[in-house]
Amino acid sequence: MSWSAARLALTAFFAVDGFLFAAWVVRIPDIRSQVSASHSALGLALLSVSAGAVATMPLVGRLCLRYGSRPVTVGSLALLALAVPLPAHAHSVAALGGVLLLFGAGYGGANVAMNSAAVDLVAQLRRPVMPSFHAGYSLGGLVGAGVGGLLAGTLTTAWALGLSGLLGLAVTVGAGVVLLRGPAAPVVAPGRPAAPSATSSDATSPASNAPSSAARTAAARVPHARLLVLLLGLTALCCAYGEGAIADWTTLHLTDDVHASAGTAAAAYAAYAFAMTSGRVGGTWLSIRLGQTRVMVFGGLTAAAGMLLAALAPSVPLALTGFVLVGLGLANIFPLAIARAGATGGPQGVALASTLGYGGMLIGPPVIGFLADAVGLPLALTTVAFAAVLAALLPLTARSR
Repeated sequence: MSWSAARLALTAFFAVDGFLFAAWVVRIPDIRSQVSASHSALGLALLSVSAGAVATMPLVGRLCLRYGSRPVTVGSLALLALAVPLPAHAHSVAALGGVLLLFGAGYGGANVAMNSAAVDLVAQLRRPVMPSFHAGYSLGGLVGAGVGGLLAGTLTTAWALGLSGLLGLAVTVGAGVVLLRGPAAPVVAPGRPAAPSATSSDATSPASNAPSSAARTAAARVPHARLLVLLLGLTALCCAYGEGAIADWTTLHLTDDVHASAGTAAAAYAAYAFAMTSGRVGGTWLSIRLGQTRVMVFGGLTAAAGMLLAALAPSVPLALTGFVLVGLGLANIFPLAIARAGATGGPQGVALASTLGYGGMLIGPPVIGFLADAVGLPLALTTVAFAAVLAALLPLTARSR
């Protein structure tokens, strides 16, 4: 498998993105104490991350079309790295919400720009390598959470986030130089006819003023492409719904419903995250062997079965097995959905699918919370299984169009 300098640099961007987000997440309890926030006030402040991301994603899609996804990737990651230390210096809920808007803008912008650059590189390589980039993100998140947890009792929040930001800037500069100096991959922007060459022999002929058949075909496919991107975005939403729900409710389910110890519950989430990382590492090989649609369908069904086992199993070993299956099943659905949305709609397709996917991560935890109050947490978690089944079926619908 060929690993070009551009591919390595882009993987480094994905990894540092996951690292910086995890570095912030593990310090949320300290930040909460620092600003003396109630649960509800902290929840509102945390929504600023999502608000900043969702507001930025469509704009970044347009910027990628105009200036190229690689420069926008470098700028977005630099903004994220500069924003990471700021929460440690907020001393009120309002101030925290303000800096988290900036953090969310960098995070959302980076995710659209990186995925757009990855879609272009996938098209250039003609190999389904998108899961390998997201494996870098997952690995970065694991490292960030692990290092942050180990240093929680040693470094203050300000030092920990400050050093994380410096590391992020260092990687952004190093990988950015490699990415920007490398030969640019052709931009994937279906539906946009290529401009006629100035040296073409018929550039001044009357026929050149009429739309070409290729241009007419591309224009006719625009509504079809938008529908396809929407279906893929909904696939990403269903997948992210499960990821968000599991991130927030796994440990509570295991301790309260399955009566696992706190250490075992933490190990279960780590096993889920490791399974997802491993699944993404092997995602390219699976995509080549089975095809991307089959990988997404089998992954969704595996995640559904695993979630039912994890939610309803009466014993800790069975629940742990279920969460590992969920991690393996969900691993490649989101990256492959984003890749296909980008191949269909270019950077704006990535932006739409990413926005929908991020929305799924937003609605998952609160929906599970409301349902848990009504019917109990185990039954509430079974909605993740239904979402996974939808994530398996939607790619089949998208392929048929």
